[in-house]
Amino acid sequence: MDLSLTEDQQAFRDLARDFLEREAVPHRMRWDREESVDLAIVRKMADLGFFGLTIPEEYGGVGGDYVTYSLAMEELGRADSALRGIVSVSSGLVGKSILFHGSEEQKREWLPQLATASTLGCFGLTEPGTGSDAGNLTSRAVRDGSDWVLDGQKLFITNGTWAHVALVFARTSDDGPRGVTAFLVPTDTPGFVAREVTGKLGLRGQATAELFLDGVRVPDAARLGEVGQGFRIAMGTLDKGRLAVASGCVGIVQGCLEASVAYATRRTQFGKPIASFQLVQDLIADMSVDADAARLLAWRCADLVDRGEPYGTAASKAKLFASEAAVRAANNAIQVHGGAGYVDDFPVAKYLRDARVMTLYEGTSQIQKLLIGRAETGVSAF
Repeated sequence: MDLSLTEDQQAFRDLARDFLEREAVPHRMRWDREESVDLAIVRKMADLGFFGLTIPEEYGGVGGDYVTYSLAMEELGRADSALRGIVSVSSGLVGKSILFHGSEEQKREWLPQLATASTLGCFGLTEPGTGSDAGNLTSRAVRDGSDWVLDGQKLFITNGTWAHVALVFARTSDDGPRGVTAFLVPTDTPGFVAREVTGKLGLRGQATAELFLDGVRVPDAARLGEVGQGFRIAMGTLDKGRLAVASGCVGIVQGCLEASVAYATRRTQFGKPIASFQLVQDLIADMSVDADAARLLAWRCADLVDRGEPYGTAASKAKLFASEAAVRAANNAIQVHGGAGYVDDFPVAKYLRDARVMTLYEGTSQIQKLLIGRAETGVSAF
């Protein structure tokens, strides 16, 4: 694999960083305190191409490769992980599900809207009683003539109160994971209610919701893929989602490194900058190595996707390492900053709070280890 970036990839990364430095970084702490980003930035990000990456031009996207997508997610993670989640869920989890499994009519209806962020999507998989055990979800979809009637509850749904369309996974039979089917549900459908989840440790600027479906009626044309194919759609989509999470975590590590170097070279103790102390350099060196290692794992996964080769295990490795590295880096960054790192005058406390959930969602670190172990041994532990 050639690890050098093309001119186009480098140009997009530079453009993304410059935009986010102006439009996001100055506001991220206020958004965090207020528990909501200014949604005006969503349309600005769409105009720059964030939401249209890897969606073909024929469906309103800007095309592009997955290495560029990885670079975009990294810059979003460095600036504000709440923004990364908005993009990667709407155009990633929802958009890619439609792109690869939708009918032509569904693609032409939804993808142009998602690519321009005139519509936001949410991914309705997790439930109060099923997180890692998604194959045993309990939301139901019952056939009624030419329609389906959905009932159930979803939890921790990113974009849930902002979304215009929800990709909802519901049980259509009792056949375990093979009994799950996916549906595209407009959120203004009668019986669909979204309630915001507040008081989160991190990702506070991002809307997270609990969804309630009470007799939600949709036509069969809203079904995504075949009956019983929903679990396979969800798991395949989450593989690419793990690339987005891993890349966003690279951004967190990079942000922690840059903030720590800046602080350590300015802050003086005992008559000299703390950057001259060996143990401070030890913390910074660990961040630097983690940034490079996590980035290369993410790029390897993105390159495999671009070349059409199997990438599931690579996505698990990237997500596992990068998410754990983000927590380590944020802890180290707070240590470098000392007491100043414990308040929000500097970004490192926010990096730690945002990083912590990365080891949990879209597959916990423990689930990633089981997936990697299965790939190595051929034996499933779950």
